[in-house]
Amino acid sequence: MRTALAAVVVASIAAALPALAKQPDIRKPTPTRGLSAAGATNRPAASAVRSGQLVSQRPQSLSRAKAGRIAPRRDNEREDAILAALEHGSDAVPNFPDNVGWQLIEDPATGARLGLPEKLVPRASASRIGSRWSSAQGQIQIETFRLAEAALPALFEDEKKTARRQVEASVLKPDLFVMSGVQGLKNFIMRAEARGSEVRGMMVLYDQATEGTMERIALAMLAAYTGFPDLSAPPPPGLRRAVEYGTAIVVTKDGDLVSSARLTDQCWSISVPGLGHAERVAADNGSNLALIRLYGARNLTPVALAGDGRQNGDLRLIGVGDPLVQNGEGAVSGVPAQIKGTDIEPAPPPGFAGAAAVDAHGTFAGMVDLKPPVLAAAKAGSARATATLVPIEPIRAFLQTRGVSPTIAGNAPSGVEQSVVRIICVRK
Repeated sequence: MRTALAAVVVASIAAALPALAKQPDIRKPTPTRGLSAAGATNRPAASAVRSGQLVSQRPQSLSRAKAGRIAPRRDNEREDAILAALEHGSDAVPNFPDNVGWQLIEDPATGARLGLPEKLVPRASASRIGSRWSSAQGQIQIETFRLAEAALPALFEDEKKTARRQVEASVLKPDLFVMSGVQGLKNFIMRAEARGSEVRGMMVLYDQATEGTMERIALAMLAAYTGFPDLSAPPPPGLRRAVEYGTAIVVTKDGDLVSSARLTDQCWSISVPGLGHAERVAADNGSNLALIRLYGARNLTPVALAGDGRQNGDLRLIGVGDPLVQNGEGAVSGVPAQIKGTDIEPAPPPGFAGAAAVDAHGTFAGMVDLKPPVLAAAKAGSARATATLVPIEPIRAFLQTRGVSPTIAGNAPSGVEQSVVRIICVRK
């Protein structure tokens, strides 16, 4: 059985989706087979499936090799791949080429974290119990789900019985299950995790014609999925959060702000607590600068873009830390650092992307460009956030090309604190 793990991804979703669409209430599903019914049932799993044991289900009469679709793989290869993915988690995720668009994201609909090949599934939408992504022609489909009242063993048994689905490998543990195989003309893989009576999961379906591309991706998605992430822990490298906190610097009294282009990328909405909604109107990815416009704002305190910002030595970084690092608060704070060339050491805490940097005299020196650790560095054991300084001159040039005339008159030594605000980016 050749690349069967990828096959795991596709079939499960296709069969389950019709049942899901019929479900009137995720807390009280209708008693029919499949994902839509599992939340309503509470019967134990079949005794033949022991907790944590892989169960191979490949009747020779239905084997994919005999069907002429692909050459057979050696026995237990698929099972070994599933167990390895579960054991190693995100450490098992390979580095994909740029044309795949691999991105670790938070799913706002279910609260889970998952790896997503964004360039392969550009069509995103909401489902009744989660999120959905698909390719332009539907060859690849990815769906997340959340069942507020469900029994994991019962869901496992029901999903195995879904119409037109041939389960070729499965594993059931006390807090999760995985199954893979063929459904109709698609390969499928499904992973579900339970905490209390809540179950969260994801399904991947893909045409067998895409198997060469999707097999490794399906396995990587299986490994990267976390149904119930620990939100109090530092986010993993490469994660694009559904809700992200950062800092912006006021540059005009009428509501023009400068912040990080990376922080404000792909935001469905941007808000400034206490001041209202804002919009990103321009960005320069080369300098990582973004122009944010806060409509209706008046008499803000802008920072003074005077001087050239050239210096070495001590800095003070002024920003608004992520709520997780200040116990839910939103106060402006300062942290010490040093500038060496353009590098800021040590890197400030989360929330300081777009923060202001001032020199030892309290004069504005530039914006903090906070770069999150990357996944490749994490695998090498050297993952850590890094920070650089975007000096005054590039900020001034960026604003002038967008028709914004920043304030030049100097701030008082304590005035910069009045010129930074928290911004919140919400992504779909």
